[in-house]
Amino acid sequence: MYREFYRLREAPFNVTSDPAFLYLSPTHMEALDHLRYGIEQRKGFLAITGEIGAGKTTLCRALINRLDSRTRVALILNAVLPEIQLLDAIAEDFGIVPARHTKGALVRAINRFLLEQLSQGNNAVLIIDEAQNMRPSALETVRMLSNLETEKEKLLQIVLVGQPQLKEKLDLPELVQLKQRIAVRFHVRALSEQEVACYIKHRLTVAGAPGELVFMEGAIQAIHLYTGGIPRLINILADKALLRGFVKETFIMDVDHIRTCIKELEGETET
Repeated sequence: MYREFYRLREAPFNVTSDPAFLYLSPTHMEALDHLRYGIEQRKGFLAITGEIGAGKTTLCRALINRLDSRTRVALILNAVLPEIQLLDAIAEDFGIVPARHTKGALVRAINRFLLEQLSQGNNAVLIIDEAQNMRPSALETVRMLSNLETEKEKLLQIVLVGQPQLKEKLDLPELVQLKQRIAVRFHVRALSEQEVACYIKHRLTVAGAPGELVFMEGAIQAIHLYTGGIPRLINILADKALLRGFVKETFIMDVDHIRTCIKELEGETET
């Protein structure tokens, strides 16, 4: 509704994971650096954690876009799959056609694929999002896939992406072997107040916003206080602010404007 009013090419604060809108805050840049290092150096297991809405899924998609053409990637978004269905999904995403859909046949097919990639000078990466939801048996199955290696390097790099509960799951006694294999860890923290200002400006710029569309300093402070610096919550509140701004025919988002939006999001009525 407000795109034409603000002369925007697209909505700047969608909650979908669009790498084009990724704001590389210091913590997101560091996370990308950790991931690329672990993958390029063939470290095996990597774990990235962060709160709900911290931008982990967007980070994964940005990572995929930054990997070279010699890196084959499988991205699993449904982490609650049983073991065989998980192996099936991994094989399908890698483009592998197994002889049979049994656990043994799937593991052998994936192993053959990894050896083929090595012989061609390629790397292979498996990214599992929402990994905190995986069953311990599924995590153990993934660990078994990492067993194939040369004397110097791993043939499959496995990135576990999840909420902080992933760390608790990896502390389970039955997963001690997997935990010991994680060579790279990083936690994506929330944005600071200054980063919130940069984040909002970045997304407005990508969407083609004119210079007169402004979030004032007090508005930024209110947004940071309410959202805790979580990008998904920032998007929801900023989108609400633009919608209300369209209704009020204003290009200036000040602190009172944001406070009213917060009340509306919380279901409170103005007095």
